[in-house]
Amino acid sequence: MHYTLRQIEVFLATAHFENVTQAANSLSMSQSAASSALQDLEQRFEMQLFDRAGKRLQLNELGKSLRPRAEALMAQAREFERILTLHSDIGEIKVGATLTIGNYLAVAIMADFMKQHQGARVSLTVENTAAIASRVKNFELDVGLVEGELQDAVLEVTPWRSDTLALFCSPQHPLAAQGVLDDEALMSAQWIVREAGSGTRQAFDRAMHGLLPRLQLRLELQHTEAIKRAVEANLGIGCLSAITLQEAFARGSLVELKAPQRDWHRQFYFILHRQKYRSAGIQSWLTACRNYHR
Repeated sequence: MHYTLRQIEVFLATAHFENVTQAANSLSMSQSAASSALQDLEQRFEMQLFDRAGKRLQLNELGKSLRPRAEALMAQAREFERILTLHSDIGEIKVGATLTIGNYLAVAIMADFMKQHQGARVSLTVENTAAIASRVKNFELDVGLVEGELQDAVLEVTPWRSDTLALFCSPQHPLAAQGVLDDEALMSAQWIVREAGSGTRQAFDRAMHGLLPRLQLRLELQHTEAIKRAVEANLGIGCLSAITLQEAFARGSLVELKAPQRDWHRQFYFILHRQKYRSAGIQSWLTACRNYHR
């Protein structure tokens, strides 16, 4: 073999940091050793992987085309090392989830998963759909669990489970007694909604097709709980996943509203980089998600 795994590590770290010194620090190497490893790799195969832009090293087209394969190679090497040293085929899984999934589904799935796989470690990042997709594309996350629909040639987007949005208001809100809202009522209401870029906002906008320019969006907030608190304070009405509202409806702090003329159904999705190596751990995680019911 005419390259080393260390050279591949240096290549990937440099691609991530766009700086050899930072790449070396992340790998606990000297700057000269990292530079030498990268130079040896390029010279051995008579190629250039980076273009220099000031103090930054940016991947060129060849480097960009090789990066996913290098990531997959290192993932397989790490998995093989775990099997040798820990006698475990799971290891660490880096999961990203959008807010609804992360706060109301992912933690319970993690608990079940780690009970079944004692040697497994799962790290969870919770952000909106756009941010999770970006991290998956950059190989910072192994798999994403998202609410929003995506169209990206780099990502494999697979349906996971269905979900339903629910409208809600404070018990003191004038619409609480009405219960069922027609389009005129939807347009007359003051709304408290998720921010643009979130899967919930995407589903809300789709459900409100034809009405969006006339809706009164009073607040756009990044967190589910903040929206619930604002609606409880009677600042307006909201729209969130039904799974985030079950306890509030049960205790009566929020009241469910209906608008059956609109489609409030949506899908949750798995997202993975198309060239990401599907380790045994990733496959087991996907199975655990599919088998989880709430």
